Amino acid sequence: MKIKRLKKAGIILLLIICLFFNMVKANTEDEEDININEILQVTSAEVDMPKTSSRIALIYDRASGEVIYEKNGYRKAKMASTTKIMTSLIVLEKGNLSDTVTVSKKAAGTGGSRLGLKTNDKITVNDLLMGLMLESGNDAAIALAEHIGGGVEKFADLMNAKAKELGLKNTHFAVPHGLDNEEHYTTALELAKITDYALKIEKFRNIVATKEYNVTINGYNKVISNTNELLGSLDGVYGVKTGFTNGAGRCLVTSCKRGELDIITIVLGADTKKIRTTDSINLINYAYKNYKVMNIENIINQKFEEWKNIREKAIIVNKGILENATIKLGEFKYTKRAIRNADIDNINIEANCLMYLEAPVEANKKIGTLKVKVREETIQTIDILVERAIRKKEIKDYFYQILKVIY
Repeated sequence: MKIKRLKKAGIILLLIICLFFNMVKANTEDEEDININEILQVTSAEVDMPKTSSRIALIYDRASGEVIYEKNGYRKAKMASTTKIMTSLIVLEKGNLSDTVTVSKKAAGTGGSRLGLKTNDKITVNDLLMGLMLESGNDAAIALAEHIGGGVEKFADLMNAKAKELGLKNTHFAVPHGLDNEEHYTTALELAKITDYALKIEKFRNIVATKEYNVTINGYNKVISNTNELLGSLDGVYGVKTGFTNGAGRCLVTSCKRGELDIITIVLGADTKKIRTTDSINLINYAYKNYKVMNIENIINQKFEEWKNIREKAIIVNKGILENATIKLGEFKYTKRAIRNADIDNINIEANCLMYLEAPVEANKKIGTLKVKVREETIQTIDILVERAIRKKEIKDYFYQILKVIY
């Protein structure tokens, strides 16, 4: 009986150890070894359509805020440590980088990928941020959440408030590190929008572009390295964040700029690190082989002027001090956009405008719309406005008009 009990206890202990190991592994930044040079060599730059094995993939044009390519890009999904893009954004907007933080027991005990903090360690907010984004430290995430927000839940409230401010309707944050949680999700498109916003902050750009950094913990230096395998390996890549949990799979958010074309690629739900890397390279190669940034504003203004020369004099203002209205275009949603090479000569306009107005007419009154089209797709709609106010004729105006006819 005693031997049987010991065997049972041994089996239970083994199961507990296996379960613990699996939990730790599930929440550890992906440590799968890959040969980045080998992947770069076998990944062709001649890509007519992106080849992706990840469950979710997207290419985002930073100039216009439009999607170049997507695969399940609007589907809600777990995001793993790419969460830390929003975490760092909140810290940069709400915190003081020179503050010294005393690490709590909760932060020190956080599992998964770690900076290696211990209870009562002292470290600056700046170095916690570096540890968060380079080493993907979950312990750093909790320490920052407690320091900036007063706790994980309150910090998550700040994250969700920012998501609402950015107009994100399919994103919700529950934790600052991205460990699996059913109430913690985003979409590839909304993650790209968060990243685009963060990249406009110089300090954030500098952090995610850093390959190695010396953090100081309790006065002692520690060298940390960036987990982003494409940084320094692929032309134009300047950030931003890796991620991995069992629920999210392997994830990678990448920013890349060559010439004027500045893009963000999102890969979520890859089965291996090699797949997420290969998919990201394929997305980048596809964008730079097939797209070019065009000055939409210049093209449209030129085409609108040609249209105006023909149609503007036909816009009649009944009983107005002026017989005709002069018109102009309203604000552009964006002035530049990545356009597929094959469509550069297929950018056109379609204008719909009122041709008969009753005085008085206010300045900037909307009297039509101009659709910007690439082939049959409308990529932007701009208001057509009256340029100058036109008042209604008064009796004296009719009198002067008669005198002009007579004399």
